[in-house]
Amino acid sequence: MSLFTATLITAIVLLAFGVILFMDNPKVRDIAHSWPRSQNAAIVFMTIGGLWFLNHVFHLEKADFGDYKHYLMVGFAAVGVLSFKYLPDFLAVRGLGIIILLAAHEVLSSAYMKEPASRLWLVTFIYILIALTLYVGASPYRMRDFTNWLYDGHSRPKLLGGFLAIYGLILAGVAFNYS
Repeated sequence: MSLFTATLITAIVLLAFGVILFMDNPKVRDIAHSWPRSQNAAIVFMTIGGLWFLNHVFHLEKADFGDYKHYLMVGFAAVGVLSFKYLPDFLAVRGLGIIILLAAHEVLSSAYMKEPASRLWLVTFIYILIALTLYVGASPYRMRDFTNWLYDGHSRPKLLGGFLAIYGLILAGVAFNYS
């Protein structure tokens, strides 16, 4: 993936989430409150994240335990499946965390050793997102707490949505100004 593509995709995602939050729709509020413990969201996010991770394991090279990749795939697949039985609470949050971390790897790889200093707008946001994802992944109930806090005040979703939308527009401008 090129730096332009990674920046533009990140900008579009931020802009979309920003606009959705800014509109402060009651349906969005209900979804935001229910998805962290949703079994359907857990199945979707864990399946996408698990398959993406197993794809990375499948492509391990010899220096990275590539001789044992089939054992690793079976082990990690078992952990993914057994998590639905033994760790079902907030599994959707953990699955989304997997997806975010794997996507962050792709985005950071596209920006690695590239010349334009404006790429730092993207990289800084991604590193902050990684830190937040690790924090919420370690304590997934914090996502519920954040959602409760966010929708406790009427202006908070609009402020967060506005910030995300503006940052998405900045990233889109940065993407089109890469030389």
